[in-house]
Amino acid sequence: MKLSRTEYKQIAKYMERLRPTRQCMKMLKTKFPSQSQSTLLSIFSLEYQKRIKRTISKHHTPEAIENYYQRYLSEVKSDPTVPVLLDLANEVDFSPSLMARIILERYLQEHEGAVSAKPVINSMLREPSLIPDRHLANQVYQCTINDCCYGPLVDCIKHAIGQEHEILLRDKLRERNLSFLDENQLRVKGYDKTPDIILEVPIAVEGHIVHWIESKASFGDDNSHRSYLNDQFWSYWNRFGPGLVIYWHGFIEELDCHRERGILLKDCFPSDIVTLCHSACQI
Repeated sequence: MKLSRTEYKQIAKYMERLRPTRQCMKMLKTKFPSQSQSTLLSIFSLEYQKRIKRTISKHHTPEAIENYYQRYLSEVKSDPTVPVLLDLANEVDFSPSLMARIILERYLQEHEGAVSAKPVINSMLREPSLIPDRHLANQVYQCTINDCCYGPLVDCIKHAIGQEHEILLRDKLRERNLSFLDENQLRVKGYDKTPDIILEVPIAVEGHIVHWIESKASFGDDNSHRSYLNDQFWSYWNRFGPGLVIYWHGFIEELDCHRERGILLKDCFPSDIVTLCHSACQI
């Protein structure tokens, strides 16, 4: 799904009022019925992460942390069944999973007398049953399952979706009998930074030569695409020649402005592929 920058801004503006809960996706789908749920979720995740980056520092001051922790202790003592941390995160417009991390770190500091190592925190967030206090474990679990942008559950889902679309890309290439090397094969050959796919025989898509393909199971907005261009796409172009990026959940159509320079954007696997003669692009 390609969106104009104006359409994207309209969606992003509506998202400013929403919190990262499962219910917000129903609201988005109702408001924008022509957009797929995966596209809306990807856009919301991008916009919410921008919001968090702008405000995260105020939630990590010693005063804020102590205030949140004392409120948690007081309210959970009154009624441990109430989703105290989830309600608190929504009240101060902060990610529930990140709020859970703040409170967990503060709890462990109080009970262990020192700041716990990051791997210990991460393991407890992934598996709340490891948290010594059962009430806090339940509160952390509630935050994790109700946050659609941050946390270990979201990380697992994003990783799985990314893997799923890479498999889909390889299947599409095999259906077309196109010879290619994937990331794993390229690593064996000693390449450390490569696109998802290098075509052993180049193809043409909409009149543009393609030597490599990168799969992105996300929406391509201005910020993410600019970052990918600087960190990945131009280096791929320098090393392997012109290529294709597939944003499976869509992108801002004005970003597809580097075709003549050698980077083509699509929101699906191309249907009009022409196989070219074998060239000097062998790996």
